Amino acid sequence: FVLRGGKRLRTAFVWCGWLAAGRGGDPETPVRVGAALELLQACALVHDDVMDDSPVRRGAPAVHVDFARMHRESGMRGSAASYSAGAAVLAGDLALAWADDLFTETALGSPHGGRLHREWRAMRGETVAGQYLDLRAQATGSSDGDEARNIATLKSALYTVERPLALGAASAGADARTTEALRSAGRCAGLAFQLRDDLLGAFGDPATTGKPADVDLRGRKLTYLLAVAVRRAAEMGDTEAVAALGPEGAADAEDGVGRMRAALDRTGARAVVEDEIAILAASGLRHFAASGADADARREFASLVERAVGSAPVRGGEDA
Repeated sequence: FVLRGGKRLRTAFVWCGWLAAGRGGDPETPVRVGAALELLQACALVHDDVMDDSPVRRGAPAVHVDFARMHRESGMRGSAASYSAGAAVLAGDLALAWADDLFTETALGSPHGGRLHREWRAMRGETVAGQYLDLRAQATGSSDGDEARNIATLKSALYTVERPLALGAASAGADARTTEALRSAGRCAGLAFQLRDDLLGAFGDPATTGKPADVDLRGRKLTYLLAVAVRRAAEMGDTEAVAALGPEGAADAEDGVGRMRAALDRTGARAVVEDEIAILAASGLRHFAASGADADARREFASLVERAVGSAPVRGGEDA
């Protein structure tokens, strides 16, 4: 599953943080930290697909779907759904254990092992907290924008960009000023990445993204996109959009998903989120430049942000 593909963004941001902090210490350290992050990401994706009942990941059957196929084809007894979910959870647990093993071995061999461990420990807790709040928001039918942004921060901004940049900086023994500037850059760029992912989750082409484009809508996952649309629909008095975007809107039906997409467009939420992505990406570039990173590192970060958000970030924009 890990070797199947993926963006490798977290690993790239670790390396970028190491470059920005002056390339100090053994370059093997950020590489091994990045490899541990890929295993942690495997755990997160396998478990996430079970929780969301998502059938496809990285252009192929999700791990639990593959286990269900194995169950059917081998004539095993019992429920294929129960077996496949349990087996996938174990696979994710194993990936997490291997991630911790690799990271611990790396930290123990680094003169900055204590700093590395503090970043890693915080990141794991934040990621689990974000996943739980995501589940809870779905269960309560929440449409709260602040809650959506908090989930996006915990699940993606911190985990995908801010902590990887800080891990790379710690690998090089960066000072506090550099590290804080990189944290700010990562928080902005990470939120932009999640907002782009929200748009792809609603409107993306599965052939390009490697995952379905309707799972978030069918499950009415609380995203910033959804929260903005609900708020604007209420302000506009668009009762049809309010109903389509409500807890019973998608109702697991194709026409319900279509109504939700139409409401996201009609309320202008899609355009609002596009603008927010541009502002956040530009803020990320400015914070990164404030870290004192050299031109090569700045170009690398700009390229990664462009990959993450799907377009070249505007130079400038408001602070976010």
